[in-house]
Amino acid sequence: MKSLYFSEDHQLFRKSLQDFLQKEVVPHIEKWEKSGTIDRFIWKKFGEMGFFGINYPEAYGGMDLDLFYTVIFLEELQKINSGGFAAAMWAHAYLAMTHLNAEGDERIKQNYLAPSILGDKIGALCITEPFGGSDVAGMRTTAVKKGDKYIINGSKTFITNGVYADYYVVAAKTDTTLGNKGISIFLVDTNTKGITATKLDKLGWRASDTAEIAFDTVEIPQENLMGEKGKGFPYIMQHFALERLIMAINAHSRSEFALDYTIEYMSQREAFGKKINQFQALRHTLVEHAADVEHCKVFNYAAVSRLDKGEYVVKEATMAKLKSTKVADETIYSCLQMLGGYGYMEEYPLARLSRDSRLGPIGGGTSEILKEILSKMIIDNKDYKPAVK
Repeated sequence: MKSLYFSEDHQLFRKSLQDFLQKEVVPHIEKWEKSGTIDRFIWKKFGEMGFFGINYPEAYGGMDLDLFYTVIFLEELQKINSGGFAAAMWAHAYLAMTHLNAEGDERIKQNYLAPSILGDKIGALCITEPFGGSDVAGMRTTAVKKGDKYIINGSKTFITNGVYADYYVVAAKTDTTLGNKGISIFLVDTNTKGITATKLDKLGWRASDTAEIAFDTVEIPQENLMGEKGKGFPYIMQHFALERLIMAINAHSRSEFALDYTIEYMSQREAFGKKINQFQALRHTLVEHAADVEHCKVFNYAAVSRLDKGEYVVKEATMAKLKSTKVADETIYSCLQMLGGYGYMEEYPLARLSRDSRLGPIGGGTSEILKEILSKMIIDNKDYKPAVK
């Protein structure tokens, strides 16, 4: 059946990526899961293959492809069963680099975006704070202008790639009296004096490094302000649509992985004289989850298609993340149960998958925050607008 969204070229790209992941990544996953450190060589290999430049301009080494290549990139990363490795890759390519491309000037694009596409530099996006969580407008980190420099003080937490990154994209308040209208975005080299990154110990996503970062009188040049001063909040909100769709796609893809594995397991496992895929209770539970996942996937693809056409899909992206991450948790929980005691064993994929999946309803805006955003849009008729360039 012909796909609405994927051409033959898309499918060739998917096969190429699958082969690359199996050859270059999968043999190292267990090591990285245990060490919490992804070896630097793999970033370079991703860069050489063009995987970091999928939707970035050719002028900086990218391929300027449509968003469904990004969908494939995200989906296949979920199917090697390391949410942490996947997060490290997409947080670099679609959180940090998105801001470089959208708000960075030519100098920043040449010196940071181009090397990021090649895998020579690793980036991290620093928004969340220890006392703020999903309350972006309530951030306390400040950037005070002093001559031709900005002085940054404050802290960030739950930052993916925060320990091993080469640069941070940092949100900070340039005017503490203006609320969310006083936030700006800065580029900060991680080797700048006054920065301390502390690795956090997590339930899941163990292959990725997640950090709490302290900025103590960190001096950066004024030209490292990205975009317009005071426009940081709308920049962040504008890019949240992509981040939420990324997490929605991740969710439906890991759900599919769980279902495919469980269906195969059930076809082999026998109990009471027959294969367990013949027990009605298990069959009906599984197909209900399969229906939920398919609904999410269809909705997610439709939202991606609209975003690819330049539409501002903040409502649809928020709905996609809210629903898809919930469905993923429910699906993976049931799949683990269907494996019985083996589902609880680390040598089977559902144990790690269940831990990694649990971050879905938390990261990129908790489900509770997403419900409130949607309440404002649906009940209060609030209309969110993209940042004006």
